[in-house]
Amino acid sequence: MQFLHFLSEAIIPLTIFLIVTNGLLNRQNIYQDFLKGAKDGFLTVIDILPTLVGLMTAVGILRASGFFDFLSEILKQLMGPLHFPTELIPAAIVKMFSSSAATGLLLDLFKTYGTDSFIGLAASIMMSCTETIFYTMSIYFMHIHVKKTRFTLAGALLATAGGIAASIFLASLMT
Repeated sequence: MQFLHFLSEAIIPLTIFLIVTNGLLNRQNIYQDFLKGAKDGFLTVIDILPTLVGLMTAVGILRASGFFDFLSEILKQLMGPLHFPTELIPAAIVKMFSSSAATGLLLDLFKTYGTDSFIGLAASIMMSCTETIFYTMSIYFMHIHVKKTRFTLAGALLATAGGIAASIFLASLMT
């Protein structure tokens, strides 16, 4: 256990040391490479900022308007026969748009049901097994100027459904 504690504290400084050492051994101008990377990163932020602001605004509007609650109510009717815990539906929907908003819903589930309950375990695993699909697609595709996403959304939704199913299955094994 002490080794893991040491490793968690030393991993970032050790990584930086290894990168700098590798650069010096390869006779690279480390400072110029760092400045170029920082400049490229800054330009990337400027490039994706309008998309990010638009997405965050849209998620805020949808959440404040009650759209996610409305959609959750519709899905509860469909998921009832499948014995899917309907308490997880809002978190599963919101996670596709915003990880921070989904974390807020996760904390609400923890307060209501507890962290070691079936709902708490399933929600925790679900947050780890799923991705912020629409955020990721909008940011990355806008940055590299992809116009035709082909099967990306369908594949991402299928992977998310698999992650949600796996979270329910794994949580049922743990409780």
